[in-house]
Amino acid sequence: MSRLRATGRALRALGHVLRGLWIVRSEFAQLSPAQTQLLVRAWSRQMMDIMGVTLVVRGTPPAQGPALLVANHVSWLDILVMNAAQPARFVSKADVKHWPLLGALITGAGTLYIERESRRDAMRVVHHMAERLQAHDILAVFPEGTTGDGRAMLPFHANVFQAAIAVHAPVVPVALRFVDGASGQRSHAPVFIGDTTLIASIWTTLRANNLQAVVVYGESQTHNGRDRRTWAQDLHAEVERLLQPDPPPR
Repeated sequence: MSRLRATGRALRALGHVLRGLWIVRSEFAQLSPAQTQLLVRAWSRQMMDIMGVTLVVRGTPPAQGPALLVANHVSWLDILVMNAAQPARFVSKADVKHWPLLGALITGAGTLYIERESRRDAMRVVHHMAERLQAHDILAVFPEGTTGDGRAMLPFHANVFQAAIAVHAPVVPVALRFVDGASGQRSHAPVFIGDTTLIASIWTTLRANNLQAVVVYGESQTHNGRDRRTWAQDLHAEVERLLQPDPPPR
């Protein structure tokens, strides 16, 4: 039955992706930023419903920019989950735009791509991030630079915080985790690491029961004179704290 249910979900999800591509190509150019955000959030929540993933939001996401959201990275599903909670313009590694169908959707939503192996390209993206923050956008980035297994976080790349420092924009730490809604234990269904292919990870997610995506927003903070490396370490510690089932008080 799980395979049959997953197949049904996959077919409905494919139809929803195609509808999303049509919306991006036919409507986005005529919409205001606020209208685009509402459409992205509605589409993302509908997709989560189709996939059988329940969204749980704790804390308060920023209602408007400028703001830089920094989150741990577990899965291909992270962007969808964060857009369902609070739409943002993402900063992502360049190979994401080549994902079948999903890449076109992510690109259409205004994602900024970075070639992580290129220092020059990193500086270009930092400059572009600063421009978007000055335009009062909400940006989102995964400073680990790649997905992890959900158990332990990788160090944060400090250069992504330079844009927030340059324009004195606030940063909001965000913790993402996937849990089994029945047991409350961590779920590994959406994990996307190692030799796992995108298709395999999507299929495992579609077959999961009672999957919950928990998004925890921390308190907004500014650099307060910290350099980017110190701030990256402090934010890493804060996201780790927020990842606990019941985060201890600060």
